[in-house]
Amino acid sequence: MKKYRLLMLTTLIISGCSICYELIISAVSSYLIGDTTLQYSITIGLYMCAMGLGSYISKYMKNNLFNWFVFIEIGVAIVGGTSALILFYANLYLETYQIVMYIEIIVIGTFVGAEIPILTRIIEDDNENLRVTLSSIFSFDYIGGLVGSIAFPIILLPHLGYFATSFLIGCMNTLAATLIIFKYSDRLINPKVYRISVVILFVVMLLGMLFSDNISSRVEDGLYRDRVIFSKHTKYQHIVMTKHKDDLRLFIDGNIQFSSADEYRYHEALVHVPMSKAKNRDNVLILGGGDGLAVREILKYEEPNITLVDLDKDMVNLCRENKQIKELNKNSLNSNRLTIVNQDAYQFLKNTDKKFDVIIVDLPDPNNESLNKLYTNVFYRLCSNSLTDDGIMTVQSTSPYYAANAFWCINDTLESEGFYVKPYHLQVPSFGDWGFNLASKKELDDRFEIDVDTRFLDESNLDALFEFGKDEMPKGDVEINSLSKPRLITYYSEAVRNWE
Repeated sequence: MKKYRLLMLTTLIISGCSICYELIISAVSSYLIGDTTLQYSITIGLYMCAMGLGSYISKYMKNNLFNWFVFIEIGVAIVGGTSALILFYANLYLETYQIVMYIEIIVIGTFVGAEIPILTRIIEDDNENLRVTLSSIFSFDYIGGLVGSIAFPIILLPHLGYFATSFLIGCMNTLAATLIIFKYSDRLINPKVYRISVVILFVVMLLGMLFSDNISSRVEDGLYRDRVIFSKHTKYQHIVMTKHKDDLRLFIDGNIQFSSADEYRYHEALVHVPMSKAKNRDNVLILGGGDGLAVREILKYEEPNITLVDLDKDMVNLCRENKQIKELNKNSLNSNRLTIVNQDAYQFLKNTDKKFDVIIVDLPDPNNESLNKLYTNVFYRLCSNSLTDDGIMTVQSTSPYYAANAFWCINDTLESEGFYVKPYHLQVPSFGDWGFNLASKKELDDRFEIDVDTRFLDESNLDALFEFGKDEMPKGDVEINSLSKPRLITYYSEAVRNWE
């Protein structure tokens, strides 16, 4: 087996690459069309099926096995290395994104499925020890898979982004082919053709990686209506800022978080409704809200000491340092009354002993499993434990018009934990009809007094926020959202599909 050590090394490389291609396709599809569980499930299932197809097809590759092996590596590098780019352009210009996604998965999976059988036959033809051959090949294959699955979420995607990562993995596949070509050129037919091919391909992939920022800018200009002025892939999410005239917008994973033209409507309803009912305002907790806009509204009150819990430090740093956002949030994130904790909201509530008079839950919509956890009955139980007996909580609850079942699922889940809940909503032009749920441990009366300066909200229009039309009611029975049965993400995904 010693003379085939290089082949074993390439096995490790191509296995890591193949896992990364799966993750790239799944992550890009989740980013572009949502429903993370569905995208990963389809990718894994279809990929495994395609690998079986590739393994079956490999039996017809009877001669020139080294040529077939190199051809497959080059094919995987081309399709996989450009996979992210193709998917983004398919989303921009085609109505049939899923078909392109499925074709990519099937092609890459078929190629990868043929690799191990061919490699096994190459070594077995010379070594004739099937037991040792299979154990060695599969050992390197599984180790490579582990390396790829760890490197992608921890190193590659956060630091390189989608495009540079796919081009880099394409380079790695090309490198594997190059090692085979130059080490075993005497076993290849027309090795010169393959040498030229891998050199050209490696240069193309390397250029793609080096100019990935330019590619990303061009693609994002097509994805977003306005001019992109900032784009960064953090450890947890993809942040994009756009600007058109005076309208500054911030997006997380493609979903709008605010528009400077009308965000005050959202944040006044989010903050001043619960603050108007709070007996005490000494300690306020904000879960999410890393843009500092909710903090800006709370700082209008003299009493509160504010704790802001946001997982993504890069997001908070952007909004406390960027000149345009600082102007919008009134430099609130640098207030001496504010304590910032960069931690998962669930873990923070689980570990804190502090009690808060007001809790503002300003988290993104529950469009993936990690966010869905922050809308469950257990999460609201933790919120209750951190709320004083007279405390008030409000929860950003998506749209009661566009996602009625999701909105009322949040409402019912809060009630299941013993809260008295008052749902309310308003029109935010950039969002549409948007809803919240006001929750307390004691029943609240219907009197609200706003005693700070606002641009939209006052006592004359506040009562109207609590009125709902028939078309904003749930469609059928709605179940609560729990950790063991995450119904909310299903309701939310159904609403997204209905309005696509």
